[in-house]
Amino acid sequence: MAKKEEIIDLKPEKISEKHLKKMQDLVNNLNRSQIEIGGIEIRKHELVHAMSTLREDLTALQLEFEKEYGTFDVNITDGTINYPKENGEADKKD
Repeated sequence: MAKKEEIIDLKPEKISEKHLKKMQDLVNNLNRSQIEIGGIEIRKHELVHAMSTLREDLTALQLEFEKEYGTFDVNITDGTINYPKENGEADKKD
């Protein structure tokens, strides 16, 4: 009976250090990018909320102008009030 020959597996067990380093760098950069995108999204949410608050404040100021000046149409550069054009009719209050 013939002896069986031992088969030696020549497949590498690990990738090269060069490939390992490249893969680690790429994964680390992806992770950093995801964290940065998360930070940007949080900042975006904060800004959207701030804009909503500013719009509410502007609306309140416009209502104040409407009560005090009769209109909220104001030139933002110099503060000139842009009253509506009269249509030629007298103000009819009974």
